Amino acid sequence: MAEPRALILAGYGINCDKETKFAFERAGARAELVHINDLIDGHRRLEDYQILAFPGGFSYGDDTGAGNALASRIRNHLWDDVRKFVERDHLAIGICNGFQVMANLGLLPALDGNYGNREVALVHNDNARYTDRWVDLRFEGNSVWANGLKFMSLPIAHGEGKFYASEKMLKRISGAEQVAARYDYDYVCMHGELEANPNGSLEDIAAISDESGRLIGMMPHPERAIDFTQLPYWTLKKERLLREGREVPDEAPGIHIFKNGVEYFK
Repeated sequence: MAEPRALILAGYGINCDKETKFAFERAGARAELVHINDLIDGHRRLEDYQILAFPGGFSYGDDTGAGNALASRIRNHLWDDVRKFVERDHLAIGICNGFQVMANLGLLPALDGNYGNREVALVHNDNARYTDRWVDLRFEGNSVWANGLKFMSLPIAHGEGKFYASEKMLKRISGAEQVAARYDYDYVCMHGELEANPNGSLEDIAAISDESGRLIGMMPHPERAIDFTQLPYWTLKKERLLREGREVPDEAPGIHIFKNGVEYFK
């Protein structure tokens, strides 16, 4: 399959859907915005797509907790379709609020392939504030989405992004190589004099996958770092590259997460 179809979920309070769609299109997918009501009413079918994206935002205002209302709506009206989708050779990604939705639905970490049981949570940041900044990430594990990635800087924007799980669950996730990325101390944090872990996430966990590696949830926003000029240090980097006689890139590292999803079907 040369051009997989990506369904970008749209709905009330979701506000990163268009950026996510654009990122998938830039990566080579046929991306479509689909409102959750169109899936519930049967106007669109999840089975017609190969990639499912839960974008960032504040679905239903997060009035009952981050991602809870959207997760409940999916569980009450679409759960059978979603479960069939993820059990097939398909991909799914949840970004920020989308990660919260996937965790609430039990799509992640889904140990032993047991989708549907909530086993982890994204809770209020330790600083009790909505935090909007850039972070450094170190990738690991077996996720399809993180294939070939080592270090990357991405932006975050959340108030409930602290990854929390029991000690037993943390050991199982790490042992199964389901931690996809951890907050680290690298270029952005170093020059911005920022703490590596922005929210108090246990074991610095920023992203996890299911056991198959086909599903991933991450708090940082890769769709906001697909162009070189989106990077917070792009002007400095540009001058250094020019003085070294090197080419200034058009893309930023975040695009590679979406390209990995597209490449999976090639």
